[in-house]
Parts: sequence; structure tokens; C-alpha cells
Amino acid sequence: MSEFGTGHKGEVVLAARNVAKSYGNVHALKGVNFDIHRGQVTTLFGENGAGKSTLMKILSGVIQPTSGEIILDGQPISFASSSQARDHGISIIHQELSLAPNMNVRDNIFMGREIMTATGVDFAEEERQTRLLMQDLEEDIDPLTPVEELRLGQQQIVEIARALSVNSRILIMDEPTSALSASEVEVLFKVIRDLNSRGVSIVYISHHLEEALQITNHAVVLRDGAMTAYAERKEIDLEWIVRHMVGDNFDLGSPPTGYDKGAVALSIEGITVPDAAGAGYLVVDGLSLSVREGEIVCIYGLMGAGRTELLESVAGRLRSTAGRVMLKGRDVTGQSIAQCIRDGLVLVPEDRQRDGLVQTMTVGRNLSLASLGAFTRGLFTSFSREAGLVTESIRKVHIKTDGGGAAIGSLSGGNQQKVVIGKMLATEPDVILLDEPSRGIDIGAKAEVFKLLAERAKQGLAVIYTTSEVGECLSIAHRIIVMRRGRISAEFGPDVTKEQIMAASGEAVVAH
Repeated sequence: MSEFGTGHKGEVVLAARNVAKSYGNVHALKGVNFDIHRGQVTTLFGENGAGKSTLMKILSGVIQPTSGEIILDGQPISFASSSQARDHGISIIHQELSLAPNMNVRDNIFMGREIMTATGVDFAEEERQTRLLMQDLEEDIDPLTPVEELRLGQQQIVEIARALSVNSRILIMDEPTSALSASEVEVLFKVIRDLNSRGVSIVYISHHLEEALQITNHAVVLRDGAMTAYAERKEIDLEWIVRHMVGDNFDLGSPPTGYDKGAVALSIEGITVPDAAGAGYLVVDGLSLSVREGEIVCIYGLMGAGRTELLESVAGRLRSTAGRVMLKGRDVTGQSIAQCIRDGLVLVPEDRQRDGLVQTMTVGRNLSLASLGAFTRGLFTSFSREAGLVTESIRKVHIKTDGGGAAIGSLSGGNQQKVVIGKMLATEPDVILLDEPSRGIDIGAKAEVFKLLAERAKQGLAVIYTTSEVGECLSIAHRIIVMRRGRISAEFGPDVTKEQIMAASGEAVVAH
């Protein structure tokens, strides 16, 4: 990649001036001023619905502002499309993956801008460039591998590689690390620093606040469509960000107390799951674990520790080769997902877009999907009962929406996640499994999700959730289980330290 421009590092190359965006009576942006600096990282913080993605879509030509102007290299400019913005060197990595799962890695990276020769597409050159991109990102992915065969973190790497392949001068990253492991994040940060040294400007959006502080030069906070704070890195810390995002005295909660936990609700006995790619090793290796009624158990581990495979095998989505699952004393090993749901064992999957929501359905239909049996008799559906369930779910789960008839895509990421959780809670389960329930949602939405789980635990619900964020272990969990290479490496109570958890996972503890 070549260096961009002859200007001075830190000078403003792209700016929004008094930019506003309205959708009817809804004001997504309210006169925002925003600067992007040459060869530096500007980090944009804010809750879901604060206007971050709307602003970035305007800067990258996906949508046009209602009022205000965009200035590039000191001159006003208007982008009619994302391709026009890309022609000016502005690219965006969207929060939700936009890959074609049935196509291979190479074809996804060069889709729509194939390398042509006189005889057609130069697949060999595309493959060579793809391998170089993977080397830069330190990811051993074969360019000819179908994307659908990659785990979520690898798919995120492919999305990043596609943006890097365009040779952009301004690169907008919307939640680029939401599915990456700690080591993959380190590699991405090395790439970002290298891009900065070449004069590439980065806009970085993340709900991983501590992580984002490692690379930012400038911090901007949006709240309710308006910019509430701006500062340079030396002037800010984690408390500064949280205070301007959601106010003072904020935390993710604590383990619920004041009630007695009941009998064992779920018992996992010696579960073994082989690697799906047939590599010959076990992603879950003879693991045993139980959770009681009213208890909240957190499972922490690095990418590849086996957290997702464990939950998916317990919930009937993935086949285990040994062990059994007991639900309130009854063997449910090998049952389908539908059977598990009927019996009171439900899963909230890691990838809500692919596995948790139906994008063509409304909010209400998504909420009622897992509970159809409650208001369906033969070929007849009681729409009044369904409407009642939807209204009650929206109220109980605190979903911010215009109603059950709203399009699921109109909701913020945090509210979409609450729809997935609400859908499963509407089945009145005995046990709920949540795989990375806070992935891609802001700190305020995280707190709402954890508060909801704590409330349901007090009513007797058994909860198991996984996370790759140490801070989330120290919120509402009564017990913290650390997984490493498919096995339990440690078990702690709520008084454990971050350092103890990280050490048990095999993660290096860095002194600050």
C-alpha cells in the first residue's frame, strides 16, 4: 500500500459541518461537527442509537444528510453513493458482516472490482493478493475456502481484508473487533498503526472501551444524535468516556441476592465435541458443569476455548460424541433445538443476524417465532394471543421500538439483541444459555441485558452466559467458569480479580 497525500499528519482531511439527518419526526443527527485527521485514529463512542452509524454512512456515501455539508481536503463535496466515496479513497467496514457465505474468500474480497485481463478475470492474481492480505493480518486462511466454513472471527478478518484491499486513504471501522480474539485484535492494531504511518486516517467505532483507548488519538462522544464531548487521548480515561455516554455512577450490575437458589436445573456430564473441520482434536473435552435454579454462571475463555461449541451442543444445535445433558433430572442428550425449546432449554446464539433474527420479519414476528405453539391450533393462529405476547415481551424486555409491526432492521443493535433474548424468554424456559450476549452492543444496552437476566434469575431462571470480556465476568455472575482448550481450567466466586481470570485462561496479563 502506498502513502497518501503530502499533507501534515494530524491535519483535518475530512469533516462534517452542522450535519443533520432526519427520518420523518425522528432526528438521528442534530447538527454534528466531526473531524478526521490525517494519519491518526479518531474514535467515536456512543450508545446504540446515538447516531454513530448514521454519521459514518453519510461520510462514506451510503446515505445523504438532511442538512449540513461534508468537506474533503478543504473543499465541500457530496457523495451520491458509497462507490463514489470509495473513488475518493473513503471505505467503511460495517458492523454487520456483508459477505456472501456461498462464495470463497478470494471472490468476496474482489467482488464487484475483479482484476481483469484481456481473457477475463485474473483469478491467480486475485488469489496472490488475497494471500498477501492474510499474511499482513497474520491469519492462515486459504483464499479458496468458502466463507460459510469460517468461524465468525475469521469472517470478520475477511471483511477487514476486503476494505484494506481497496487502498483507502480514509478507513471507517464500525465494530471491527466484535468477533475477534485477543491475539487477532493485537494484529489488527498493528495494521492500524502501520496504516497511520502511511498517512491513512482511521475512524474507529467500538463498544470495547478499554480496548479502543489503546489506539485512539482523538475521542468523540455522541449522545442522542448530538456531540456531547471531544478530547485528545491524553485528556481522557475510561471514566470520562462512560460519564459522557451514559452519565455518572454507572456499572454493569452485581450478582442478584436475597433469595435461595433451587435444585440443579441443568447438569452437563462429560460432554465431548470434536472439531467440525475434522482436524482430529476436541473443541470440548469431557466437560462437566451444573447450574441451579436462580443461579447465574459465566463462562470465560479466549477465542477457540470451546465456549460456543459447548453451548451449542447442550442446546441441540451441535452433536456431541460423548457425555449427556440432564435437564431437571431428565436426559435431553441429542435432542433437536425445537425439542429443547419445548422442554425449557433455550439458546441465544452469538451471531444474532445470522442465527437469531429473521431480517424479513417484523419485530413482533421475531419475538413470537419460538412460541408459535402457544397460540396455534392446527392450521389456525390466534392473532390476538400473539399480539398480547408481543406487547408483553416488548414491555418486559424494555425494547425501544414503535411497536410489533416495526421492521427488525429499524432497531439499534442493542434492541435487536433484546428481541432475540425476549423471543427465548417468551417460551418461559427453565434454563437459558447466552453466547456472548453483549457482542456489538453498547455499555448501556449491556447493563439493561444483565439487569434483565438478574431479574429473571430471582424468579428461578437458571442462566449460563459466555463472554470474552473480563469485565463482564465481574458483573452479575454468582460463579465464573474459565475454559481453556475445551476444558475447565478454573472456577471462581464473584470476588475474583481480573488478573486471576486472565491467568487461568492462558491470557498474558499486561501491567499498565
